Amino acid sequence: MYQAHEQLIALNKSNLEAVVRFAGIALEGAERMLEVQLKAAKSAFADGVQQAKALTEVKDVQEFAQLRNTVAQPFFEKATSYAKSVYDVAAVTQAEINKLVEEQVSEFNKQVVTGLDKVVKSAPAGSEVAVAAVKSAISAVNSAYDNISKSAKQFSEMTHANVEAATNQAVNVSKKKAA
Repeated sequence: MYQAHEQLIALNKSNLEAVVRFAGIALEGAERMLEVQLKAAKSAFADGVQQAKALTEVKDVQEFAQLRNTVAQPFFEKATSYAKSVYDVAAVTQAEINKLVEEQVSEFNKQVVTGLDKVVKSAPAGSEVAVAAVKSAISAVNSAYDNISKSAKQFSEMTHANVEAATNQAVNVSKKKAA
């Protein structure tokens, strides 16, 4: 009875630590996202003030067209950079959460196997087959989880590469149009 109580306390402590880590990861991600948004807002405000001043100095249509071209490229580049920054923050936060989930799944699996081993020691004769079947099922679930996890990581890496390529292409197209 005493051992079960200790195990329950340890399990509750472990779960609390996991929840606190998850909350910390989420808050850090939110903080990084707010920093990106605040930086973008400050930059947009400064650019707007600068563009308004430049617009008041325009004397003819030709200067207006030239101003439009000089404003468009930096705006497009900053918008692309902002979108990439938002994606990067989201990807980093997601990777940290995935790592936490993987750790929790691994720890849960260890606890289940340890528990099954204890059950086998006190189980009646002939129950080894049932325990082996449960262990086999757990192994199959873990294998499926590993495959899904690997696929998700590959998808994430591919998405990141595509975002990088799209960002670079968008900036290059913007530069060509401005030239």
